[in-house]
Amino acid sequence: MATNAEVPRELGFAMPAEREPHAGCLMVWPTRRELWGDQLDDAKRDYALVADAVGATERVVMVCSPGSAREVRDRCGSGVSVLEIPVDDSWARDSGPVFVRDPAGEIAVVSFRFNAWGERWHPYADDDALARRIGEAFGLRVFEAPMVLEGGGFLVDGQGTLITTEQCLLDPNRNPGMSRHEIEEVLRDHLGVQSVVWLPFGHSLDVGPAGTDGHVDGVAQYVEPGLVLLELPSDPSSPDHARSRANLEALERAHDARGRRLDVVVIDPGPDPDVSYVNHYIANDRVVVPVSGSQYDAAALDVLAEVYDGREVVGVPGTVLAYGGGGPHCITQQIPAGVVLP
Repeated sequence: MATNAEVPRELGFAMPAEREPHAGCLMVWPTRRELWGDQLDDAKRDYALVADAVGATERVVMVCSPGSAREVRDRCGSGVSVLEIPVDDSWARDSGPVFVRDPAGEIAVVSFRFNAWGERWHPYADDDALARRIGEAFGLRVFEAPMVLEGGGFLVDGQGTLITTEQCLLDPNRNPGMSRHEIEEVLRDHLGVQSVVWLPFGHSLDVGPAGTDGHVDGVAQYVEPGLVLLELPSDPSSPDHARSRANLEALERAHDARGRRLDVVVIDPGPDPDVSYVNHYIANDRVVVPVSGSQYDAAALDVLAEVYDGREVVGVPGTVLAYGGGGPHCITQQIPAGVVLP
């Protein structure tokens, strides 16, 4: 049941960090042919590969359009649980629920408004309702948030700090008329954070029909409190050379909610990358990372293996996902431990 009378923060709810234990992983099966075109079948293949990689360490719940359950089981195998709910698109991170937890361990869902990345795609009414419908299917309390926000537009450390980008959250195609201060208040009220760190930019190519206007998960990822990964191309010919350095300066100036300065580990994606290495999913015992076969893959995987000590780093094909506008992080959403999955 949705509620607007109270906000999660007032009841002690806050969003756990992605690195914390999961009950499972939520995904949504590809469906929008206008987006994928002749790569739709390849997209389904690569979604299934991500589901398999994640499913080795935690349960995967695949949402799909009514009537598509058999196809999902045929492509993904019996290890994936299938939940038929009307959907328009397939980006669980962005249109799906945000899970929050209170000090007693109760899990609830926050449903932010969704407008298909600034009215890029139509229809999107079912995706706008998806977070609420999943919350209800899981038997969880649902809080309706009064703002458009996609899950790829922010990162949290689980200790009160959120990182986002000005390029995305301040774009008037999301919440026209809302000031930075008003946006921060909604983030605090519904995600339980105290401090918001603003990076200037997302990726330079994150525009156009398949873009998101600069989601932070295309350029950065929280490894743990106080430690952030940042894509930083070393080649001056890269269109993100200067932009990424502006992001680095913003991170180095920042303090988190506990007063710490942030340590930053950089990954060089190359001057013209096919994938975003930071757009990876942190599963219970492994990290699922997009790769493209480029000369930069090995070095990126080595960096990730070092910072995620104790988790296996697994590469999955990323170029088709990038063609659609994202990566493994974009097509997944962690379900915190404590949720009883249907």
